[in-house]
Amino acid sequence: MAHISIIGTGNMGQAIAAIAGKGAHTVEQLNTSDADKQVTGDIVVLAVPYPAVEGVLAQRGESLAGKIVVDITNPLNFETFDSLVVPADSSATAVIAAALPDSRVVKAFNTNFASTLASGAVGALTTTVLIAGDDADAKAQVAEIVTAGRLEAIDTGSLSRARELEAIGFLQIKLAAAEKVSWTGGFGIVA
Repeated sequence: MAHISIIGTGNMGQAIAAIAGKGAHTVEQLNTSDADKQVTGDIVVLAVPYPAVEGVLAQRGESLAGKIVVDITNPLNFETFDSLVVPADSSATAVIAAALPDSRVVKAFNTNFASTLASGAVGALTTTVLIAGDDADAKAQVAEIVTAGRLEAIDTGSLSRARELEAIGFLQIKLAAAEKVSWTGGFGIVA
């Protein structure tokens, strides 16, 4: 079983911790202000808003070397909710991977709302977590956490697919903020 450190104690961090717990993985949750607490997990989930990532990496970047780092962020412009703040040919995950060259960075959970992770369902469908990354073993380990937590996982390909996953996440958040879809709903996948 994996030992997972989740940086972030909000709704998403708690939902991911619960999923990992269903699979009998050990989980520690850290607040961004817990800079004095060591990250002990082999897998580290960045469950913070994208603007907080820079600070987390500045505090903990060296300690993430050799670990699988899961980026769940959507790099929204939080002032306007009208665009992504990374270049069109990049992604938040690519920025994080560049800052952590000795880590295996994976994108996951960003196309899910916390409520669909917690309930395990999007309407009548089982919640599906989309995963992207360049390291097959790292993606497989994240997929195992997801499926052991009784959700579905789909490997969407290389780390370059993170851009499309962030666009899906952005669209879903935009629709929910405009009350066109529920925060307890979202996109579902029928295989």
